[in-house]
Amino acid sequence: MFSVTLALAILLGAGVVAARLARLARLPSVTGYIVAGLLLGPFGLGLIDEQTAGHDLGHFTHLALMLIAFGIGEHLELAPLRRAAKVVSAMGLGESAGALVLVGLGTFLAAWLLGWGGAGWAAGDCLVFALLLGAMAVATAPASILHVTRELGATGKLTSTLLAVVAVDNGLAIILFGLIFTIAKNLVATTGGSLFIMVGRSFGDTLLALGMGLAAGLLLDVIIVRLKHRAEMLTVGLAVLLLCGETARLLNLSPLLAGIAVGFIVVNHGRRDVRIFRAINDFEPPIYVLFFTLAGAHVDLGALGVAGGLALLYFLLRAAGKIGGAYLGGRLAGAPDMLSRLLGVSLLPQAGVAIGLVFLVQGEPGMKSFSEIITPLVLGSVVLAELVGPVCTRLALTRAGETGEQIDEPSAAAEGEAAQPTPSVVGGLQIYPWAWDPLTPPARPRGVVVFGLDHPDTAVGLARIATIIGHYFGALPMGLRVCAQDCDQDLADEEQHIQGLVDMASAEVESIGYPLTTEVISADNLIEGFVQATRRLAPRALVLGHQLRASNRDMLRIAEAVAGQNICPVVVVRFGPVLSTRKILVPMVDRRELKAIGEVVTALARVGMHQFTLLQCLDPQAPAAQAEQAEAELMAWADEAHLGQHVTARAAAAESRAEVILAEAASHDLVVMAARRSHRVEKIFLGSLASDIINRCDSTVLLVHRPIPADD
Repeated sequence: MFSVTLALAILLGAGVVAARLARLARLPSVTGYIVAGLLLGPFGLGLIDEQTAGHDLGHFTHLALMLIAFGIGEHLELAPLRRAAKVVSAMGLGESAGALVLVGLGTFLAAWLLGWGGAGWAAGDCLVFALLLGAMAVATAPASILHVTRELGATGKLTSTLLAVVAVDNGLAIILFGLIFTIAKNLVATTGGSLFIMVGRSFGDTLLALGMGLAAGLLLDVIIVRLKHRAEMLTVGLAVLLLCGETARLLNLSPLLAGIAVGFIVVNHGRRDVRIFRAINDFEPPIYVLFFTLAGAHVDLGALGVAGGLALLYFLLRAAGKIGGAYLGGRLAGAPDMLSRLLGVSLLPQAGVAIGLVFLVQGEPGMKSFSEIITPLVLGSVVLAELVGPVCTRLALTRAGETGEQIDEPSAAAEGEAAQPTPSVVGGLQIYPWAWDPLTPPARPRGVVVFGLDHPDTAVGLARIATIIGHYFGALPMGLRVCAQDCDQDLADEEQHIQGLVDMASAEVESIGYPLTTEVISADNLIEGFVQATRRLAPRALVLGHQLRASNRDMLRIAEAVAGQNICPVVVVRFGPVLSTRKILVPMVDRRELKAIGEVVTALARVGMHQFTLLQCLDPQAPAAQAEQAEAELMAWADEAHLGQHVTARAAAAESRAEVILAEAASHDLVVMAARRSHRVEKIFLGSLASDIINRCDSTVLLVHRPIPADD
């Protein structure tokens, strides 16, 4: 009905709107895309006709399939797979075989005995139908599963095994489908040839497609390493991928197998230059929107009604195969019982790869009678899987105790650590009670760590941070109240207010095992009062706090004034809604920042079991070797600082440092950063990364200002 260009505009716009509506209803974006295509397509409102959806825009489908396959190849990195080869291979093969066998057998019986297939199908037709569905059932939805793990901040045995199995799972699905699809085409086209010859030919086609992909991968790797600009990488990468995919299609081979082999070679090459993946990622969103909306446009509502029973059967058999196969594989590999029981439940989402396989069936002329039933069947099951699957993945990770929500529960990795109860509200701040054994104060204290007694919302939180830092220095916590001389507050009210703050802070400090000392001084203003007090008291550190979930410029001015006069380190705390120190993120741009924050990080490590993530933001074009070296150096520093066993080091090539840090901070309780010294003019024009994080981060942030040494 419309020109191709107008059809593109309609599909893209409708897809984005439908995805937003789906997210408002707590549904996956892919569901919105499919529904938008269904409504706009020839079997819906008819705005996009069959010619446009099936032919004119078909090249976007081919491009999306190559991007999907190439992206899966990136996750087939051999080094991490080898580390858990036994468990990953056993459970991956188990759940894949379970889905293949149960779906294949169940749909064969339903099509043959119950007549749920096409009219007049013989046993051979039912077998082809069942083999294709069985191969499709192996695939999972890596994007959905990865989204859930990141959203929950999940870490642990189940999470790492799940991500490894998903990578292997989809690679295996494409390889299996390539083999079965070739066999199916031969079965449909044959007039009685030898089965042995057909299987041999299918294996030959599979190996040829993989070989073509390996050659294209080597070519791409040789070219990419000589390019500097992302635009060039994107152009060359698409050219090689499309040339590889279309050549495979012309030779009647599987473009998906070729695409996955390209990604596999690039990610496993010795120099591991993965910039091409990042470049292509920027190109993917509109292609994926078109891919899924076109998938919806191919759905015949009448056929969907007929295939509804088969779609439900397919979903249930696939779920049973995944869960049962993973459990059996885990038991045979000697995996922990928790892993065996929960991995299969985590693998229920299914989307992009399965839809791509449907398009391959649609593109084969001899498979038209099968695609008319397989398309609505699989798409209906995908919608169901994307509704139920992510919820099951979330429940499994939560049940395993590997989510950020469950980090406070005792685990085998944290022996002797007490369970963390529900946080209590003190002032406006939610704070977890002290969960570890009381600390022992030093017999001969070496000074004090001063913290501000300014507001009921922050007094208790600052008292805890100051006590932890003081324990590291062998110093006592001291609460300091600065009263402005021109304050018009009634003296009795002021004394009552101060006593209330002291009582709150004292109760917190004593619960940790320390006594609290306090001091009240008068000054013209807060900055002068804190500077004078720190000069006289010479504390080991000063701890100040923004008002709850707000940024107070006075706190930064005090910190810069005290640190600028080489008095002591200053820790400025911007509290989030809940104060907890179990999962700590330490981001940096340069490892020299560890000199400023090292003592604070080590102080936190010495009072209980914590999980640390050391994150260094590298330049966007940083090679993989530089990232690996940076991570090794971060782990060496963690060992020297005695941070414990639960440390993760990450070196991320960051196009936006703030976005990388904020994304990682979402799964952490506490962020510890170094304040960068800069002149006021520089701050105005160049901004401050730390200030950006403080203003945008939902977690509690500790910003450390170190004194300026004489040689700076």
